[in-house]
Amino acid sequence: MSSFKTLKKVLGIIGRYKILLIFSIILAAVTVVLQLYIPILFGDAIDGIVSAGKVDFDMVSDFLSKTLALIIITSVATWLMNAINNRIAYSVVRDIRAKAIRQIERLPLSFLDSHSTGDIVGRVIADTDQLSDGLLLGFTQLFSGVITILVTIVFMFSKNVTISLMVIALTPVSFIVARFIATHTYTMFQKQTRTRGEQTALIEEMIGNQKVVKAFGYEDKAAKRFDMLNKELQEYSRKAVFFSSLTNPSTRAVNNVIYALVALVGANRIMAGALTVGGLSVLLAYANQYMKPFNDISSVITELQNALACASRVFALIEEKPEKKDSPQIMDMAKGYVKIDDVSFSYTEKQKLIEHFSLDVEPGTRVAIVGPTGCGKTTFINLLMRFYDVNSGKIMVDDWGIKDVERHSLRRNYGMVLQETWLKNGTIRENIAFGNPDATDEEIIKAAKEAHSWEFIRRMPKKLDTVIGDNSLSQGQKQLLCITRVMLLLPPMLILDEATSSIDTRTEVQIQEAFNKMMKGRTSFIVAHRLSTIRNADVILVMKDGKIIEQGNHETLLAKKGFYSKLYNSQFERTA
Repeated sequence: MSSFKTLKKVLGIIGRYKILLIFSIILAAVTVVLQLYIPILFGDAIDGIVSAGKVDFDMVSDFLSKTLALIIITSVATWLMNAINNRIAYSVVRDIRAKAIRQIERLPLSFLDSHSTGDIVGRVIADTDQLSDGLLLGFTQLFSGVITILVTIVFMFSKNVTISLMVIALTPVSFIVARFIATHTYTMFQKQTRTRGEQTALIEEMIGNQKVVKAFGYEDKAAKRFDMLNKELQEYSRKAVFFSSLTNPSTRAVNNVIYALVALVGANRIMAGALTVGGLSVLLAYANQYMKPFNDISSVITELQNALACASRVFALIEEKPEKKDSPQIMDMAKGYVKIDDVSFSYTEKQKLIEHFSLDVEPGTRVAIVGPTGCGKTTFINLLMRFYDVNSGKIMVDDWGIKDVERHSLRRNYGMVLQETWLKNGTIRENIAFGNPDATDEEIIKAAKEAHSWEFIRRMPKKLDTVIGDNSLSQGQKQLLCITRVMLLLPPMLILDEATSSIDTRTEVQIQEAFNKMMKGRTSFIVAHRLSTIRNADVILVMKDGKIIEQGNHETLLAKKGFYSKLYNSQFERTA
């Protein structure tokens, strides 16, 4: 995405706040004009001091009073302008972030699975922060800088045409020097930022996986990797600081040369009677004011380029193709009949996964799905929930084709407990009532007791009101809360994907009893690696390479002495 296209998109969002933008430009113009008019008052005051003993105190006092009034007005206008600029910048970033979050919620799982979480979070948080800084700097300095240059030229020409033309002719020298340094500084800061990100990622990786690092003796290698990145960061930081520190003295040196030339030529004009002392002081002030914005604008352009580069990443996310348009048809609460008719699916065209898969499940049936890793068990669950759409064939729930109903109305018919637990930062009550915010404490406690999570909840400092985070609970406790969440909802169909994988054997027996109670009369799909947990299933589907190779109950499949029998016996041998 080109920077021009990105800029157009950013300007399109800024356009929503055009009234504030107009006010900002007007205030910038007022601020600049008043700031530039103050030197004229000073110059007139200086001209009021003719010689020793010949000072027009009334005139000088009048000009100084006006100057004080203008300074106060300018300060108020600058404060208002900065407040408006802040509001515009943060509102634009708020809108972009809101769009990005809404887009993430509409993106298909295929996109989220193919992009790292860190990359997506970085676009929404870090890149939009960079855009915010760039916009804020642009609004604050770009408008004021451009207006300052234009108004200064007008005021300078009103005082002396010759000196004004000389200043304009020397302008490119300062601009070229500032631009050269800013370009090199930007490159070094980019490398510095990238290396710092790699260093941060390494630190997070080492701390988050410290047990693995220690177990495999990776400490020395990790330290060497860190040292290498640290040296790179040191080198890039040194060069970045070096180039950035050159900007001010270099441009000031050029500006001082221009300032000295203005003083020299101005003094000659005074001697010729073509200029007053006050007039020269005004021109000197304008020469200084005129050059300063070029330095600011140079840094602003660099910052804006960086901001636009970040914005392009955010817009790429926002414009990513969302899920196929949802059907407006709302599905009623299901009875639990599921039909899978000749379904084929693959994540990529080159690698086939599920082919010609068919299955009829009557309401209240417990269906267990077993098979080796990569056979398609979790993919089958993803298709049932419509996290992915089938390539061909059809899945029906009761009399509804799942593609013909709204996704949310389909998914509210399922209760899912996955191997990977997910809890939000909040109270235990909020996490259990995630799918039913109106649940009473009595209902929550009842569900917790049935799920055997109440034992540890009641020992927490504030019981249901205890705030939990990622590291507040053990993996088993987290899974118990996820099970409690489903216990509270009791939807007509259940999906249990290794739901007791992080629970000790004693608690697992209790959970299985709770599951048996919960699954009674409900269609249930149970994905399990420990085959001992699915002996009571009505139907066991044995999958291999995306196909059902065996089907039946536990005793029937053992009697066949086929693939299931080998899987079961191999686990029995390992646990014996």
